[in-house]
This record gives sequence, C-alpha cells and structure tokens, in this order.
Amino acid sequence: MKNFQVIFLPSGRRGKIPQGETVLEASRELGVGIESICGGKRSCGKCKIKCVQGDLSPFTEEEGRLITESERTEGYRLGCAAQILGNAQIFVPEESRTQEQVVRKEASERSIELKPAIVPQFVELSPPSLHDPLGDFDRLQKALCEKYHLPKIRIDYPALLKLSRALRQGEWKVTVATWMGQEILDVKPGREDNLYGIAIDVGTTTVAGYLCNLTTGQLVATQSMMNPQVVYGEDVLSRIAYALTHPDALEKVNRSIIDALNQLIGAVAQRTGLTSEDILELTIVGNTAMHHLLLKIDPQYLAVSPFTPVVHRSMDIKARDLGLKVHSSANVHILPVEAGFVGADNVGVLIAEEPYRQDAMVLIIDIGTNGELVMGNRKRLLSSSCATGPALEGAHIKFGMRAAPGAIERVSIDPNTLEVNFKTIGEKNWQLGSSSASAIGICGSGIIDLVAELFRNKIILQSGRFSEGIPSSRLRISDQGREFVVVWKDETSIGKDITITQQDIRNVQLAKGALYTGAKLMMKKLGVEKLDKVILAGAFGTYISTEAAMILGMFPDCDLRNVYAVGNAAGDGARIALLNREKRAEADEIAQKVEYVELTIEKDFQKEFIDALSFPHAKDPFPHLKGLLKE
Repeated sequence: MKNFQVIFLPSGRRGKIPQGETVLEASRELGVGIESICGGKRSCGKCKIKCVQGDLSPFTEEEGRLITESERTEGYRLGCAAQILGNAQIFVPEESRTQEQVVRKEASERSIELKPAIVPQFVELSPPSLHDPLGDFDRLQKALCEKYHLPKIRIDYPALLKLSRALRQGEWKVTVATWMGQEILDVKPGREDNLYGIAIDVGTTTVAGYLCNLTTGQLVATQSMMNPQVVYGEDVLSRIAYALTHPDALEKVNRSIIDALNQLIGAVAQRTGLTSEDILELTIVGNTAMHHLLLKIDPQYLAVSPFTPVVHRSMDIKARDLGLKVHSSANVHILPVEAGFVGADNVGVLIAEEPYRQDAMVLIIDIGTNGELVMGNRKRLLSSSCATGPALEGAHIKFGMRAAPGAIERVSIDPNTLEVNFKTIGEKNWQLGSSSASAIGICGSGIIDLVAELFRNKIILQSGRFSEGIPSSRLRISDQGREFVVVWKDETSIGKDITITQQDIRNVQLAKGALYTGAKLMMKKLGVEKLDKVILAGAFGTYISTEAAMILGMFPDCDLRNVYAVGNAAGDGARIALLNREKRAEADEIAQKVEYVELTIEKDFQKEFIDALSFPHAKDPFPHLKGLLKE
C-alpha cells in the first residue's frame, strides 16, 4: 500500500498517511484537532476542510447533503468522507478546529462526614531477636491486631516488597495505610498522617478530577480536561458504534481515556507538590458507556434492546490493572450503574442531592451529552435517560460549538429593534455591533438563550417556525431555508454571518421535547400534577438561564424560585464516596431501589413527545411564565 505526504494547515503538522485513509483519520494520526461530533459517520457536517493541493477521492452524495453549493464551489469537503489518494495539503478552517474547551466542573462546597476507606495507622513494633524471630509481616499484623483490632488484615504484594526496609528505616515505628480495615496498601517509616485520593467524573465530553486529603477531608485541587474520546464520536451511541466497527477500536478508545486520566492525575498532583504515587484511592463515576469503555468491557449489548450492562454493582479494582499510574497498590472504587443508559454518574448525583430523604417532589436533570432524569422523593424514585445533549451542547446546530473562547454564551434581543446583543466566552463585556468581536459560533447556553429570545419576541412561533413578515434584515431566506442572523460576518472572526436556521430550531425542539417528555411520563407514573423543585445538575445546567430553559419547555412548570443549579453533582457524588465509605454502601442500595423507566416503550411516549415539541408546550399550562412572555 502506498503512503502519501499529508500536510495540515495552518498547524503545519505533516506525516506519511496510507492511501485510502480519510482526512479525519489522518488528522487523528498526526494530532490535528478536527471536530467530529458524529464520530465519522458523515452525519454532523462539523469536519469541513479544504484541499489546498493534492488528490482526494471524488465528492460524494453524502457530502452534498451537508455542504452547500457555495461551499462546494470554494472547495469544502467533509474530512470523514474525503480519502487520501495522493500527496495533499489540507486546510482546516477555524470553525472546524477543535477549540480548547472551557471545562466548567468546579467542586461545590458541601459538608461531607469524613469516613474514608483508607486511614493511616501508626504502630510501634518490638524488633525481632533470636528469642523472638517472628516474621516482619506477622509481627506487623500482631501489632495492628493489638492496637486497632485488625486480626485478619492482609497485605498487598507491592507493600510486602517494601515492608522490611520501611520497618528498619523507621526503627520499627511505621505508618500503615489500611483499606477498609482489610488490606495494607502502603507502609512508611515513622509517622505520616496525610494520605491522598482523587475523585473523578468521566463525562462523555469532559473529565474532572478532585484531589482530596483523606485524613482531613480537604479538597486540595481540581483539574478538568476534554475527554479525548470525543474524536471517536460526540454521543455515547456514536462512540459505541466506533468501538464495534473499527479494528482494535475498543483498545484505542480505552487507551485514550486511560492516558487522559494519567495526564489529569499527574497534572493535579504536580500543582500541589505531590506526585501520582501519593494517590492511594480513586473513586470514579461516569455513564454506563463511559464505565464500560474505561474498563475495556465490550459495550455492544448496551446499544441494543434491552440495553443490558455487563455489571450493575460497584467494583473495587487495583489501579495497576487498569493501567492507571498512581500508587502501585492504589484501589479504584467505581460506583454502581443503575440501568443501560443511567450510570454511575447519576448515582453520584443521587448521593449528593439525596432526593430519597426528602418529602418534596423533586426533578433532577443532569443535562450532559446524554440527558438523565431522576424524579421522586423518600417514597419512590424513578430515573430515565434521553438523548438531549448533542443539540443543546452545539452538535447538529449549523454554528454550534462547545464552550470555548469565542463561543457566544449569552444572547438578548431588543424587542423594539430586534438587534442582537451577545457575550462570548473570554470577553467581559456584551457586544452589540462591535467590529472587534471575535465570535466563532454558539455554545449550549447561548443556544438556549437565543431560541428563548426568538420565541419571546415572536420571531418564531409556538410551533418553532419562523414568523412571516418580520420587519428585520436579520430574518432572511438562504439556500437552506429561513434563518436568522445572530452576528454579522464583520463581527466574527470566521468571516461568515453566524445564523440560526429553521433546522437548528427543530433540533433544539427535538432535544428539549425529549427532556420534557421524560419528565411528563415520570410524573404520570408517580401520579403527580406538579413539581415542588427542579434541580439542574452538571456543568451545562450551571450555566444556562433557568428562565430561558422554562420558556423553551425543557421541564414542566415550576416556581422559578425553586429551580436552581447545583454544579457538577456527579463529581460531588464521587468526592463524597471518596471521603465516606458508608456512602458507597448507600450508593449500592439506592442504585437497586431506583426504578428505571425506558421512555421509548411507554404507550404515551409518541403523543407526549409531539406535544412537547411546541414552545413551551402545546397544551400544558405554564402559570409561572406569566409576565415573561407576550400574550
């Protein structure tokens, strides 16, 4: 097979690529960031590139559905469709480059009762003699039994290898790190009071780590990054499909997240003067697909009915068995999975928010790439899952993008002039008609603001269709139908008008309709007419306007004073489990008690879904929006 020289511009990355590989595959091999929301399935249109020079395969019919005539004239191709047939220079436009995402997964301030699984235990031993030649471990075991009542404690192999030297360096005074009172993970000479662990939330799009002192409970540092698996697909189904249809793909996808976790752990430890070797315990949460890919478990049965995971219960695994570069004896506790697409991340949310201890009827929505809902109280809890995140986070939106510098994150529309005021990530001030603006696209919070403002100002109707006869040059007809200009091209850094199209609005309707339908069907099952409280979990939920979200009808009517965000509750749940071993047992118990609702097989699903496509809803009243919308 021939290899050809491929050069990517403007980065200048280059290398030999086998004939027949796609431009997207070549970009992955050479470390060039090209957006690939659908995982190379030729359905999202985000991987547009230009061939400056060289030979690519002929333009395809699939590309014609996602590339306009004017773009085709300019030489645009889809990176996932265009194959390398000769030496080539490929230009990656700014809107197709993966931006350095702004990862907003800060830890919340929570009061956590400290009962860690790993504790330091100091002991003094009598040295051996000819009259008392008892072995080192037996001697240590005897001392631990006498002082801490641990008669049957075992020792992990790497700890056994260092035991003799540690005992003698400490002159028979040592600190032992014991796990759950069952196993010795480390032995250090002298007294050492501080032990460290890290809680990790493996999200579909982002990964967050929370480094904690296990002795004091202090949150020492946090670190976030993009999940590198996004190059294999934006949503869980795309990623599973990639893992099942490409040679050695499961190995690649697994290796990418393990390498990322090692990078995150090393970075957060270094910031605090520690090393990765200082970390003795990890707790991890993630949705079921992320759970399986992390553990290199074949995910194929997750993608087909009845969506069965390989394991539901929590697990304790040696970090070394997963390839994680931490302490050689470190333990990894992975929280339990609820159901096929409701995973350990949702269990983390549950133990953080504890709806099972409340009398109020609570709806918790974790709006990530995969939307997860929990509803109920101390009497009964239901959970469900729906595909919402891709559209609400920028996928399947013409100018949609992730949260990164240059992304529009806030939008308001003047009701008199219909002029658009917006704010981009990285800029302090709102921008109205500014030629110095650096907008390159719209992220999730901006999309929700924008569509809510369009509806509030009657630019779109309840059905989602653009109104006729709006006296504004911003509303126009393009070769893709009606669209509204959000930012004129001279206010952007991409040299194009940033618009929202009729299809974009339709995609938002599909996403928000799925969320509302899930909540409505759960309300019916619980026999309730109204909600007392709506909690928005996840980094995305933290930054959206609750008012705009209810205007769209992302959830049923509720007093807006009782609608609030709690940040990354899944990550908080992982941190709680890290610092309190009893919450691990509670997590296992509650994961078994939550009743999972498979929405798509509910008899009223289609009817409720169609009604939920309207803004805010075709039939259901929203008394708490009175005064926020025009009659």
